Amino acid sequence: MPDPVASSSNGNHDRSFSGEIGAFYQSSNLFRERYRVLRSLGQGGFGVTYLAQDMRLPGQPACVIKQLAPRTQNSQSLERAKVRFRREAKVLASLGSHSQIPCLLDYFTIHGEFYLVQEYIQGQTIAQEVRQQGRQTEAQVKYFLQEMIPVLQFIHRNRIIHRDIKPPNIIRSEFDRRLVLIDFGAVREFLADLDQAHIYQAPVSQFVGTPGFAPPEQLALRPCYGSDIYALGMSCLFLLTAHTPAELDNDTKTGQIGWRPLVTVSDHFGSILDKMLRLDPKERYASIDHLVRDLALEPHLDSLVHCLSTTRSAPPIAAPEELSTPKYLTAVQRQAQAIRAWRNRRFNQAAPP
Repeated sequence: MPDPVASSSNGNHDRSFSGEIGAFYQSSNLFRERYRVLRSLGQGGFGVTYLAQDMRLPGQPACVIKQLAPRTQNSQSLERAKVRFRREAKVLASLGSHSQIPCLLDYFTIHGEFYLVQEYIQGQTIAQEVRQQGRQTEAQVKYFLQEMIPVLQFIHRNRIIHRDIKPPNIIRSEFDRRLVLIDFGAVREFLADLDQAHIYQAPVSQFVGTPGFAPPEQLALRPCYGSDIYALGMSCLFLLTAHTPAELDNDTKTGQIGWRPLVTVSDHFGSILDKMLRLDPKERYASIDHLVRDLALEPHLDSLVHCLSTTRSAPPIAAPEELSTPKYLTAVQRQAQAIRAWRNRRFNQAAPP
């Protein structure tokens, strides 16, 4: 089911209205004696999304009402659609009130129709930003990652896989510029063992996600936490290149995305993106926390380069001013300094007389 995108200027006023809620469109009467239905925001295979006002709350704030309207008369298919809708509501409720997830305000059933009421996020999607402003720099994409990491950590710690992370599903709020992850119609409660070595959920009945942003194991109906990391990596490539996955070339032998000729990034950040985009989930980041660790290493690479080297080399000779001028060292730098000193001692002991 679609989520709201961008601002009111992008709304579709010609969408068809149906069911109980349709009778209240642009009417003086209130839906459920509470919501003033303003317009349709979008329509999909599972229903219609409406923009409304909650007339019972101070300030009459805007909200989003999702109506379940599956295009099927088959009773079994209809029941599956209803189960999916209830699952969406329960998952959103379990996520609480994280600032980067639209709040669940209400959900209810009227005459067999299912409705979900959520906070309305006014703003532009990341996809719209790139289309208007062009591709982003490495620094901007790193900042995007830092903004998205907290919400993914929160989702995964609640044993949930989003399964449809992509630029059109990430909105930058006009109110406070925060990034908000929308469209939780694809989320699944994660039921597998908590053991990180076996974090695959039970097989699902149908593919949910977006081809190109979804990795192979998700296409095979075996999504894992790393599936969201892959989709986040593909979103980073979109920001860097302004190309969708379908517009990027693949290596004919390995199947990996051939993105490097299109952009210039540091070796360290390039290796991070490569690992996020590994086709084999065992070679990908196992968790968001591992990604955070690698991103945090970059400022200290210069100080760690000597202790990380596998080639034996003579110890560097310090300049006189470096010997005489005391400098503040971080904990990581002090540890690196100690490691270098230890290596130098080993080098001197092994050197022939």
